[in-house]
Amino acid sequence: MRGFCVQPRTSSFSVSRHSLPSSPYRSPASSFEEAEALILKWNGETSSYAKVTSLFHHDKTEATQYIKCVNHLHRLMHSLDSRQLVLAQNLMQMAMKRLQKEFYQILSINRAHLDPESVSVRSSRTSISTSDYDETDDGSPDREIREVGDSISEVELVSSIAMENLRSIAECMISCGYSKECASVYVSIRKSIIIEGLYRLNVDKLSSSKIHKMDWEALELKIKSWLEAVNVSVKTLFNGERILCDHVFGASQSIRASCFAEISSDGATCLFRLPELVAKSKKSPPEKIFRMLDMYAELSALWPEIESIFAFDSTSAIRSQGLTSLTQLSESVRTVFLEFESTIKKHSSRSSVSDGGVHPLTKQAMSYLSLLTDYDNTLSDMFAGWPSLPNLPLPSPPETSRDSSDSDNSSAHPSFSARIAWLILVLLCKLDGKAAYYKDGSLGYLFLANNLHHVIDRVRNSTLQTVLGYEWIVKHEEKMKWFVANYEKVAWGQVFSSLPENPKAALSPAEAKVMFENFNFNFEKAYRKQNSFVVADRTLRDEITGSIARKVVPVYREFYDAHRILGGSWREMREHVPFTPEDVASYVSNLFFARTIQ
Repeated sequence: MRGFCVQPRTSSFSVSRHSLPSSPYRSPASSFEEAEALILKWNGETSSYAKVTSLFHHDKTEATQYIKCVNHLHRLMHSLDSRQLVLAQNLMQMAMKRLQKEFYQILSINRAHLDPESVSVRSSRTSISTSDYDETDDGSPDREIREVGDSISEVELVSSIAMENLRSIAECMISCGYSKECASVYVSIRKSIIIEGLYRLNVDKLSSSKIHKMDWEALELKIKSWLEAVNVSVKTLFNGERILCDHVFGASQSIRASCFAEISSDGATCLFRLPELVAKSKKSPPEKIFRMLDMYAELSALWPEIESIFAFDSTSAIRSQGLTSLTQLSESVRTVFLEFESTIKKHSSRSSVSDGGVHPLTKQAMSYLSLLTDYDNTLSDMFAGWPSLPNLPLPSPPETSRDSSDSDNSSAHPSFSARIAWLILVLLCKLDGKAAYYKDGSLGYLFLANNLHHVIDRVRNSTLQTVLGYEWIVKHEEKMKWFVANYEKVAWGQVFSSLPENPKAALSPAEAKVMFENFNFNFEKAYRKQNSFVVADRTLRDEITGSIARKVVPVYREFYDAHRILGGSWREMREHVPFTPEDVASYVSNLFFARTIQ
């Protein structure tokens, strides 16, 4: 087709020109005869030259004059007699057939130059209206385009010329009552552009049954492909098609609306339906919520452009599909939150860790929540307007002195931050229940301190701090200190009480010996038990051991220095006083490392 349209004008074509003035196409058509001559010249059924040559590629000036002659003929038809009217109608049919062919050829030959990306770029670089043609000296529709040719690329230049030619043909055919024929050609070609574009972006039509049959790995690949494709599809593919359609059919709002709807509906509906299908799928691996959040974030970020591009009433179903997907994603994410809360509550309270360390449930829950808060803006949108949290009773052991205001505040503010605070509260209450099953009270408090410290640490070192606020951290740090204080009281209380209130008070050797033996017994007993427990976090470990050391070592050192000589010989003293102050300090500082007393 391109070959046919670029053939040079030569004398080998036998074209009757005797009835035409030597230069009839440089001024507006002024008579029926001039219109008749030009239309007959380009009648492909009677002229082999016209059959293989493109009017718009052959001579832009003549093409412009052809359009003017046809429009003039159409206006003249209202004042012709019956004989001329019949001839005019026949000429008009020839002209419309010619223009329809030209319209098809321009669309077909310039597929590469009229791709949505080129159209989008062209629309942002230059704006050309058909009213500008009439003011040009040579009557050519591409004069202004040539004037800006230095500032745009060759592809953009060809794209601009093609768009203007299409627009002039469309306006002529619409004004002459042949809008249906023009729109039919346009839709048949441009719809395939959308289909090809989506295919190249790996967007294909999927049903709920196909989604159901996919394993998660395959579905996740589809989601990732969609995330890459949706931005390009909206901003380039559909935006470019909308720009082109608006430009070509600028003369008729209804025609461009119907054409764009026919071109884009199938592809856009397919594109915007995948998030809904993913959200409804029964596959629920842990990472599914993050993929749904990705899809929601991408679709909601593009929503202003989607509303603008698909603003016609004829494309309302596309907007509706986009909203349905956003709603379904939001509902599915909310459901995941409820399921996550339920999972924590249903976790066996008897399930614990023997050494008092951080429970796997705590690690998993906080890791999950900290990752979720990377989507805090998206989740805030999703939870806006969600009903208030239920005021469900949660276990609260009296020894923790838990303030019920946590639950009340969360219930009063159904925001995303309140949801996160609520889930952490549910987790902490579950941990309280687990701690109650430890037979050793000190181990229960150490367990609570370890786990609450882990929770606070994950909050402090993630976006959770922004979500929950600094006051939340301060409040829960106070609770953790309370757990540590109670741990020391239960685990080391007898060691503390075995030290004299006044370490330098005068004592007999027998009294000193009894006090040393009492301290030795309680310290070794406490150390052996507590050193089998775990405090994995170095900061918390140093805090606990430092606190114990400050309560024990200085007092013991004073007592040791004041009364060690009362034990008799060095051998007798070592028998009754096995621990020096340095030994005590060393053992305490190395607690929770499973070091045994030699």
